[in-house]
Amino acid sequence: MKSMISPSMMCVDFKHLEDNVKLLTQLEVEYLHFDIMDGEFVPNYTLGPDFMRVVRSISDIPFDIHLMVQRPEDKLSYFDIRPGDLVCVHQESTVNLQRVLQRIRDLGAKVGVALNPATSINSIEDVLDDVDVILIMTVNPGYTGQKLIPSTIGKIGRLREYLHVHGYDRIAIEVDGNVSFENAALMKAAGADIFVAGTSSLFIPGSDIYAAGQKLREIIT
Repeated sequence: MKSMISPSMMCVDFKHLEDNVKLLTQLEVEYLHFDIMDGEFVPNYTLGPDFMRVVRSISDIPFDIHLMVQRPEDKLSYFDIRPGDLVCVHQESTVNLQRVLQRIRDLGAKVGVALNPATSINSIEDVLDDVDVILIMTVNPGYTGQKLIPSTIGKIGRLREYLHVHGYDRIAIEVDGNVSFENAALMKAAGADIFVAGTSSLFIPGSDIYAAGQKLREIIT
């Protein structure tokens, strides 16, 4: 499976948004990652529909929409979800997970389920037929700049083995949280496919985004 980069849009320089997006386009990143937080599921508020509309106006790159919100079934309509996008909801955020996944599928998007660091991979065994991507959080969600939780590297490996044994090799594994150059190599070796790149790699303060993106691409390829 091809390795993919999904830059975290909460880490871009908002004052130079269009320039940053142009660089990401030149890097041929596969997705743009939007962390949507509601202050309830996680203790923070972040990006919203208005910001996403602005980015839509300057980029054709598919969106990777990560909904860190309670009851995502009530909020899907807030977002301009399009065919080709990827939408991930948390297993922990709803009691009607399969129904939410089907609604995302009906909108034409790829379907993902996200798991917090302490959530077992066995918790989604009954929805594997309904998903394209499983997002492994390698930090507890809510803030950028956190340190990797070391046990999550092993979790990536266990998930890749679990998917293989049960005939789900088609499902991609996405990783989000402290995807540094060093950690990206470990994540890739463990079986990750999609890398959410933020302030520890692609958007290191003062660094060249294009050069950092090329370096990350080399590591995960």
